[in-house]
Amino acid sequence: MSIKAVLFDLYGTIAHSRNPVTDQEASDYLVSRGYEVYPQTFMAAWRFVAFIDYPRYGYKNYHSFLKRVLWRIKVRVDKETLDGLAKLYERSQFELYPDALEVVKKAKEHRLKTAIVTTIALFKFQKALEPLLPYLDTIVTGYEARCEKSNPKMFRRTLEILNVKPSEAVMIGDDVSIDIMISKKLGIHTVLLDREHKMGGDKSSDAVAENLLEAVKIIEAWIRR
Repeated sequence: MSIKAVLFDLYGTIAHSRNPVTDQEASDYLVSRGYEVYPQTFMAAWRFVAFIDYPRYGYKNYHSFLKRVLWRIKVRVDKETLDGLAKLYERSQFELYPDALEVVKKAKEHRLKTAIVTTIALFKFQKALEPLLPYLDTIVTGYEARCEKSNPKMFRRTLEILNVKPSEAVMIGDDVSIDIMISKKLGIHTVLLDREHKMGGDKSSDAVAENLLEAVKIIEAWIRR
């Protein structure tokens, strides 16, 4: 099998989030500052910005991202409140899984091109990925692709940047409906990552791995075919 590239999902595959902020916490903070913004409203606006606005405008930090979230629900807050809300979210940090660095290195040892594919805004995880940067050919977020990840355009854009055909790429991810099904429809090989052993008898992917080290061994076996 001719494999030339590996595409990695970010959240749940390469990295996870420590101390995430809940919609309730954001709402509680805003209400305490005198702004009536409640959890479901905040969640709806956040998702709109994450999936629609970020791919269009590519916000660089929490201040600009959150300002847009509040703009979506027609709430204008003072600078001190916006600073406090941004500080609340800055406590939430992405962290690499222990096997992430070794696996991306192994991919490069096999002379494979490597990419991160995610809707998530770059500023949220960029620092966490610093150890991987020497081994990554590209990071494609919603802004680079100009769409969110359920749109096949994101995968096509990644392949275009890497200059590989779908049949020459493998996608590793933990989301069956997006990482696996969309990739397979495009002709990309797939490895479903099942870190928590929840997928059981999944038949949708070409292979299932319980960690990234197992996933790269599967790819190594495909390369030797």
